[in-house]
Amino acid sequence: MIKFAHSIFALPFALIGFFMALHINEIQFDYMKLIYIVLAMVFARNAAMGFNRYIDRNIDKDNPRTNNRELPAGIIKPHAALIFVIINSLLFWGVTWFINNLTFALAPVALLVVLGYSLTKRITALCHLILGLGLSLSPIGAYLSVTGAFDHWAPISLSFAVLFWTAGFDIIYALQDVEFDQEKNLYSIPQTFGRPKSLFISRILHIVSGFLILLTGYIMEANYIYFIGSAVFIAFLINQHRIIKIDDLSKVNLAFFTMNGLASLVFGIFSILSFYL
Repeated sequence: MIKFAHSIFALPFALIGFFMALHINEIQFDYMKLIYIVLAMVFARNAAMGFNRYIDRNIDKDNPRTNNRELPAGIIKPHAALIFVIINSLLFWGVTWFINNLTFALAPVALLVVLGYSLTKRITALCHLILGLGLSLSPIGAYLSVTGAFDHWAPISLSFAVLFWTAGFDIIYALQDVEFDQEKNLYSIPQTFGRPKSLFISRILHIVSGFLILLTGYIMEANYIYFIGSAVFIAFLINQHRIIKIDDLSKVNLAFFTMNGLASLVFGIFSILSFYL
């Protein structure tokens, strides 16, 4: 039910936030703090994905694209999934206690966002932005885990970049379910505006994301290594829009998982290297 591939989107940005905080504030590396951050990411991701599968189990059962998932297929029982969500939510909040007081206080807010996303497509087409907000908490959350304070614009700029990047690629993914969403009265940008306008909206969001990635480097006075990573990240964004056609969605999974996963991973590697080279 929980796939490692889903972690590759947010985890590199959390690691960037961690090393960014060390670099900007000249703080000594703390391996235990890094372990706590990774654990918090894992528990939050598990809770969010588990709740999404639990709350959408009946919808997934009716959708030919998703009816083979573990809950609608009967492989995992709903009560087991719910227990899994509760345990991971408590573990997430618990591990933040070992980080600092601010992250412990903000943990319930973060949980509200990442769990609440699963309900939003029932009420608003802006659900893609709520998903983006959930993932955008990773760099700022990791930064605050190190500093315990909002003391720099760079992690905030990076978080907004993640928000618009995520919303943009989630719109592309939702192109697959336009007819189903219309039938079931579920909301999304593609269901509301149609495929051509939705692709345009996704492009605009990705343009903004690319600009914010570059702005983050400017704010940090980053070196050329960061901007090489930024260029690669933006190239992946451009390429996924190049391969997605309104009348041909066969490469949506390639764009959604492979390209965005690689974009996040490569950008994360170059960003972290830029702090030390």
